Amino acid sequence: MNRHKWQRLMYKVAGLVVIAGVGYACKNFLDQPAQGTVDQATLMNKVGVEGSLVAAYRALDCQSSSGAWGCAVSNWVWGGVTSNDAYKGSDLGDQNPIHSIEVMQWNLGDADGYLNQKWSQVYDGIFRANATLRLLAAVVAATPNEIPVLDQKSIRGEALFLRAHYHFEAYRMWGHIPYYFEGDSLAVALGGYRKPNDLALDSIVKLIIADLSTAETLLPDAPRNGEKGRVSRYTAMAYKGRVQVYGAGANSASPYWAAAKATFDSVKATGPYALEAGFNRVCTADPLYRNGKETIFAYQASVRDGEPNGQNANFGERLNFPYSDANHFTCCGFYQPTFNLVNFYQVDAAGLPLSLSGPATWNSPPLEPTPQIPPSDTGQVWKGQNFHAGIMRAVDPRLDWTVGRDGVPYKDWNLHARSWIRDASYSGPYSPKKNIHEHAFPDAEDNVGWVATQTNNVPIHIFRYADMLLMDAEAEVELGNLDAARTIVNQIRARAGVAAQGCGPDPTVSAAYTAYCTAAGTSMVDTLQAGVNVDSLQTGWAFYKIGLYTVPWTGLGAAYALNAVRTERRLELAMEGQRFFDLRRWAIADTAINGYVSSEAGRISYLAGAAGQFILPKYLFYPIPSVQVELSKVGGQCQLQQNPGWGACQ
Repeated sequence: MNRHKWQRLMYKVAGLVVIAGVGYACKNFLDQPAQGTVDQATLMNKVGVEGSLVAAYRALDCQSSSGAWGCAVSNWVWGGVTSNDAYKGSDLGDQNPIHSIEVMQWNLGDADGYLNQKWSQVYDGIFRANATLRLLAAVVAATPNEIPVLDQKSIRGEALFLRAHYHFEAYRMWGHIPYYFEGDSLAVALGGYRKPNDLALDSIVKLIIADLSTAETLLPDAPRNGEKGRVSRYTAMAYKGRVQVYGAGANSASPYWAAAKATFDSVKATGPYALEAGFNRVCTADPLYRNGKETIFAYQASVRDGEPNGQNANFGERLNFPYSDANHFTCCGFYQPTFNLVNFYQVDAAGLPLSLSGPATWNSPPLEPTPQIPPSDTGQVWKGQNFHAGIMRAVDPRLDWTVGRDGVPYKDWNLHARSWIRDASYSGPYSPKKNIHEHAFPDAEDNVGWVATQTNNVPIHIFRYADMLLMDAEAEVELGNLDAARTIVNQIRARAGVAAQGCGPDPTVSAAYTAYCTAAGTSMVDTLQAGVNVDSLQTGWAFYKIGLYTVPWTGLGAAYALNAVRTERRLELAMEGQRFFDLRRWAIADTAINGYVSSEAGRISYLAGAAGQFILPKYLFYPIPSVQVELSKVGGQCQLQQNPGWGACQ
């Protein structure tokens, strides 16, 4: 996309929040009819303040009708495609900037434009949060009784939380960033935001934590008015622990580890969160489990709400569906899981990750990409892809909730087929699966806009309880409490073992699917059943096995424990946009990504061009968008300094 089209930048936002068409997110406080452009006098009341706050929430996901994938709330471009979890997908000619990003050419013109989408989104969110804080203060000063005191506190807490979140997103992307407070926004009248990015990284972490700590004191224990999507005291508390873990990074001696453990202990002891009973309930359109007990903070996608183009739905994710005219979904085949990720779900005889017990064998050769008949020829055609060399390879059941594989039910839509893949020779045979809605819940799908079948209201997790627990396990390992970490990881694994991908509650999408799914031995459903344990479960498409860690980690050592926790994070959070940021904070991104590119280039040929390119310190952070560096000039001097290795301001 032409870079200049994206010069609706944080420097050029208006001094007032425009809440036109803000009808967004949940069927509660975020679904409001379009109000039109407003002025300061119109905003000077409770309705104006609440509308300003809704606008701050709205910035969580892309809002432009074209070229908005760089600011998808899931970070699928920045946290998935640049890691070993996902390829760009589709074919070479579509959205070529993401191809450039995948092969580490981050500063090419169009890739630079994608970076600018993300920068513009997060700083627009920061601006809106600060505008809410200023407007709230003005209304309270002018008419003290206009907004009840408890609402005043919660509105301020919500805005501070959102300001912290957007700064955290910027920090994860670019490291050294400018931090803006509500008073700084007044500089717009003097030429715009032009703070230098000269803060130390730890200073930025401390500012984010300070905002979250203040928000924690202001927010109620439960979302205000009982409205799903709003943040609460526990949201701020849990998120603070997350930032503390990032502050610790790879430093085992960091005091942030003890602080994070204390924060997580408080959330676990008094907070409302818990693991869903089954992994199948984590990412779903089922209204019984949307925004369930595992959700800490999520983007509240909305459909059928009067917005004419589907932009309130999962807009940033709509490319990431199978590509097939024969299937319900017709576009666009992006964000395809890697062979590396699929192979990572293999388990050993004990049902534990094969990557731990067989580090030299788990990724070679890959799981078969097409159905195979065992050499012993029992008459059974193995529909799944985990058969190789006469052995039915056991896999973690989370594989088939995360990845679409040939011959395996694709939630409750149909059996995934090679015809669903746009160009398997370009980026492999697999499809993303987590954020796909189910056939059984048609009201979850939008009915307007481009490829309406691919817009849905499945909440996109920004932070969920399993993610928090695994960070807690990291903290326990770093503090020497190895078996406390093992207990946490076993909680996650036990939950993974109670439900397997099956034909689903609504296997009516085709006669072939119905026949296959009602055949003997293939009727394992994806809903929980009392007493079901998928350990050693053989279906018509897979052999699932999952075990718990029974050997004390104290005897195995801290290195093993840390590797086990990190392994579990990948298995649990794959395709959720976390992987690249995890690799980087663990200080292993260079070895992990270069190793992945080296092995994967034999399967995906274009990756050969990225071999050995991920070199530090250049790739420690993403380059700041060039247009932002240029626009930061004051008196001809750049206030934003580019990250090392990406050039200097001219």
